[in-house]
This record gives sequence, C-alpha cells and structure tokens, in this order.
Amino acid sequence: MKPKGARMARKIAPADLPEVRGRYVANADMSAITWFRVGGPADVLYTPADEEDLATFLKNTPPEIPVYPVGVGSNLLVRDGGVRGVVVRLGAPFARIAVEGVRLRAGAAALDAQVARAAAKAGVAGLEFYRGVPGTIGGALAMNAGCYGSETKDVLVEAVAYDRAGRRRVFSNAQMGFSYRANGLGEGFIFVGALFEGRAGEPAAIEARMNEIMKQREASQPIRERTGGSTFANPDSAESGGLSAWRLIDKVGGRGRAVGDAQVSERHCNFMINRGKATAADLETLIESLREDVLRQTGVNLRWEIRRIGERA
Repeated sequence: MKPKGARMARKIAPADLPEVRGRYVANADMSAITWFRVGGPADVLYTPADEEDLATFLKNTPPEIPVYPVGVGSNLLVRDGGVRGVVVRLGAPFARIAVEGVRLRAGAAALDAQVARAAAKAGVAGLEFYRGVPGTIGGALAMNAGCYGSETKDVLVEAVAYDRAGRRRVFSNAQMGFSYRANGLGEGFIFVGALFEGRAGEPAAIEARMNEIMKQREASQPIRERTGGSTFANPDSAESGGLSAWRLIDKVGGRGRAVGDAQVSERHCNFMINRGKATAADLETLIESLREDVLRQTGVNLRWEIRRIGERA
C-alpha cells in the first residue's frame, strides 16, 4: 500500500497515527516474525482489535504513510534497512473458523493448515491442499496460493477486504481476477476473511489425503530450515519448455549456491535457506543471481513469488 514512486523521508511513530483500540509497537523487530529470520525493524507494527478498529485506522491514517499487511511471514523478505511506515498484522480476532454445511468461513489470520484441518473434521472435502500451504488465508487470497494441483480460486466463494480509505469490500471469486499465484485486484487492500465451499466427504479419507500431502512436502522441501517457501512462481510451460522453476535453477547450476549464509536448498532448488547468519541482502543477492543466470542461459524470466518490502541498508 505504498504510493507509487513514494519514499518516506522520515520514520513514522505511533504519534503520527490515529488513536485505535488495537496495539501499536514502535521499531518492531520484523526478523522475529518472518520465517527467514532476517530484516530490519518496522517503524510501527499495528495489530487491530477488530474490523471496525482496522477501518478507523485506514480511514484516518494519512495517505502518504505506507501501510503493509503481513501474515505469519512465511513468504516474505524484509530488507535490512527496515520498513518505513506501518506493518499491519491481524491477530486472534481475525483467525476464527466456522463451518456452515459444506461451506467454511475463515478469518484472514487463520493458518491455511488450520482451515484444512477444520474442514476435514467437519467432513468437507476439497480444501485438503491447504494443509501443505505455509501461511494464512490472507496470504492465500493475495497470491491465489495452492499446491499439488489445487488453488484458492478452486474453492473460494467470496473474499472480504478493506481498502485504503477504510471501506469494507466484498469480492466474488470472479471479481478477484485470479491467475497463477496472483489476484487481479492490485495493491491497496487488506483481506480480513473469506468464504470457501467444498463438498461432502468422509473425514477419514480427507485426513488420509492431507497426510499424503504432508509426506510429499516433507520429502521434497526443506521445511525444517529457515526458509521462505517457493522463491519463484513456475513459468509458463510454453516459455520454459515444460521446466519448472526448480528445474531451471538446477539446470544453470544453482543447487547449493551460497552468498554468505544464504543458500539454495540442496533438497529443493526453488527454496532458499538462512543457514544462521544470513542478511536480507545476502538472500536477495543470491536470488537475483539465480534469476539472472536462468534468463541469460535459458531465456526464461523467473518471477518472484516471495514478497519483498522495506529499504535496503
């Protein structure tokens, strides 16, 4: 939600922001809430008390102050210079899950895996893939998250969001304009919840499918490491000759490549890991080197899937 071309000349403090019932934290340590465990502090971290509080904040915050919604930091790289502006992180009031027949309503702060488990317990099939998606429903809506052949667009009925003016908006699946790992709404929205629809199924069979998804994920991805999930979106197969992002990286010799303590995972080339003391700059340099090599050697321009925010140090 940063205005195009804008760059903050000074840090923002809670005193620059409207009174809210939620919580402001100044100089918030972003490395503590991102899976990479890197990045500088955010000027202000805001946790809304509820939707009304979020609407008040958005309506009364000067438009020149950037606002960045984040989830659990699973697909996020915060740069070392920190974030000028306000990071909005939804808490427990936005994490509720309710099952309504074969429909399920979930807050944007609900973990994807929790949604999958709630659906399974209620005998709602079709949402099993969320068991293998590391993140929250808000992030899933923002990037049409999916895995193993299913995506958010396949199960979404509608999404609820607030715009920068604090207006509550409800978008149907068609209005979301989903494409591969993206939606068509653009910047400027903070998702607060969604309604999904599955189909009737046997809980035991749904659980078995989720277990299979987790076995595949654990066998192929470095989920025990400090990582950020898939780094690049898979390119169009016509452009890449059918090669996925990890195969292209492997083809150009990227497997195991390192910059400082940032390294391409030996297990899965589309995952970067922080071996302990990596900086955001190390990770970004490593990732850009892979992208440049793939483009030069194969002609395929890989697109970042990981979101980057903040200033370079």
